[in-house]
Amino acid sequence: MASIRRELVALIERGAIPWEQVSRAVALSGLHPSGRAWGLFLDRLLLWLGMLALTCAVLFLVAYNWSEMARWLRFGLVQAALVASIGVYWWAEGRGVVDDGVVDEGIAENIVARAALTAASLLLGVLLALFGQVYQTGADPWQLFFFWAVLMLPWAVVARFDALWILWLGLLNLSLALYLRTWGGAFGILFASDVATLWGVFALNTVALMLWELGARRWRWLSPGWTTCLLALGSGIPLTLLMLNFILDEWADVSAAVLVYPLWLAALYFVYRHWRPDLFMLAGGCLSVIVVLTTFFGRHLLWHGGPGGFLLLSMAVLALGAMAVFWLKRLNVEMSA
Repeated sequence: MASIRRELVALIERGAIPWEQVSRAVALSGLHPSGRAWGLFLDRLLLWLGMLALTCAVLFLVAYNWSEMARWLRFGLVQAALVASIGVYWWAEGRGVVDDGVVDEGIAENIVARAALTAASLLLGVLLALFGQVYQTGADPWQLFFFWAVLMLPWAVVARFDALWILWLGLLNLSLALYLRTWGGAFGILFASDVATLWGVFALNTVALMLWELGARRWRWLSPGWTTCLLALGSGIPLTLLMLNFILDEWADVSAAVLVYPLWLAALYFVYRHWRPDLFMLAGGCLSVIVVLTTFFGRHLLWHGGPGGFLLLSMAVLALGAMAVFWLKRLNVEMSA
């Protein structure tokens, strides 16, 4: 679907809007934010910055005064802040203070409640870290982030807030990466720990991206946007790194990436070219291909081609970039139509 800006540009280029009426059309289209929109933006920005500042203040207060604070005071301070955050969430939900001042069939985007529940989720991690530090449980680092994700899962389900789900997925990524680097797990049977970490993160984020895209067709709060772009990066970067290590022969057990990588590119093209057109996703795929091919050319041209290999490599990069830009510009015109 074309954006308002693209539609307006297309109308101006076709001459449907006279030049003397362009400024009026731009003003009526709502492209420039109004004073109320700026006020709403600043209100939300200050709310989230204040929430993060208060949450970090609790953490730094306990850390800075560690030796002066008794054990009960440390736990009491963090738990009091946690209970206060949950209380603010309960109060805001009860009042029905909603985003944009509209209640939508019980699925209100309550920005105050979301900020409070996000603060509670962060303070939950502070409480778990405090518990491990005070009692020296001897647990592996991955367990902290894993149990943090497990305990905050009900809050993420209740909130129906994309940023909170991304935080939850980030904790899972971190716990999985730490676990695989330490123990290898099921991936350790086939791969070394570093390779297993990349495969594990790739698998987790790819599955999360698939579920997010399918869920977005049913639940409005899962609408595609910055979240799907972030998940796509979490899926594409590990696989690209596996391909680079295969080309450079640094790890001998990454040959499976040669089979998975083209399948991943084909799925990326089909989904974001035909099923849900998205130029960012296709541009990310192009960038991955350019990086892989540049590494392949550099592996053979620079190590065996002598000084002239630098010239050939630069020409290859320019050619690949030009082809990608040309193709993406054509796609942009088609998607804007």
